Amino acid sequence: MASLIEEIRALGTQALADIRAAASLEQIEQVRVAVMGRKSRLTQLMRELGALSEDERRKAGMVLNEVKDAVADELKKRRAALEAAARAREIAGQSVDITLPGRARLFGRRHPLVQVRRQIEEIFISMGFSIALGPEIENDFHNFAALNFPDEHPARDMQDTFYLPGGWLLRTHTSPVQIRAMLATTPPLAVIAPGRVYRADADVTHSPQFHQVEGLLVDRRVTLGDLKGVLEAFAHRMFGAQYQTRFRPSFFPFTEPSAEMDIGCVICSGVGCRVCGGTGWLEILGAGMVHPAVFENVGYDPEKWTGFAFGMGIERIAMLKYGINDIRLFFENDKRFLEQF
Repeated sequence: MASLIEEIRALGTQALADIRAAASLEQIEQVRVAVMGRKSRLTQLMRELGALSEDERRKAGMVLNEVKDAVADELKKRRAALEAAARAREIAGQSVDITLPGRARLFGRRHPLVQVRRQIEEIFISMGFSIALGPEIENDFHNFAALNFPDEHPARDMQDTFYLPGGWLLRTHTSPVQIRAMLATTPPLAVIAPGRVYRADADVTHSPQFHQVEGLLVDRRVTLGDLKGVLEAFAHRMFGAQYQTRFRPSFFPFTEPSAEMDIGCVICSGVGCRVCGGTGWLEILGAGMVHPAVFENVGYDPEKWTGFAFGMGIERIAMLKYGINDIRLFFENDKRFLEQF
């Protein structure tokens, strides 16, 4: 028993000496394997402890653990010292020319859709509108029924709408936010509702997920002239006062009368080109006076209140503003594209 403990202590003394003599990281690793590896004498002695009596195993195990702890601690210290010395030599061997320019700092940029959305928000906030938000998972009432969509309207078809179990769906526009705002607020009110919307459509000008901003203003004696003035002011601030605007009759279930708004083509300045189909005009949004049925669905008296609503695709506004011809560029995360904005 005494000879075993002496052997353990002798192994520890030799191991500490070998560790302190190691002059490189390669040598310290060789010492570690020789002293603590699976084939080392210390590891073999650990396995042989099972053959000893309980009292002998306890005494020998205590000494063996003390030696292993001391060896491990010395290995750690020596390795740290050798690594520090290696780093110091590396630094000493490098020269730094302090006259060279520093490395340029790379700054992140807001996505072009975020930039355009914030521009739109700032324009309408300056006119007195507030921002309203709502859920992207909606029910039929808020997304269709309250907005005067008849049951047979094609917008309800499976090929246009992403339906979910339990009667839910992914909202196809942000107009449901207008319904929620009217249900929660007594007039007058003026809100815009920016956010993601979803439709089963995908090509160079359409995406199954895209972004809209819809607006609603309700008050006494609101007229179509008020709608035209607000939207003309928006178009001039977004694209420039040099572009003319025009309104064309249209149809939407939730507005009557309804109109689509065009601006002079931003590509050819109204002369006529491939983008505008030679007309000199580009459609940017739809709008109209809120249908009395919509007011009745939210508990507003259509004899007392009038209002207008409008909606636009943020991607379309961005494509026209920056001359982008493929909507998919917004979602591909190509740094070469994003760094231009």
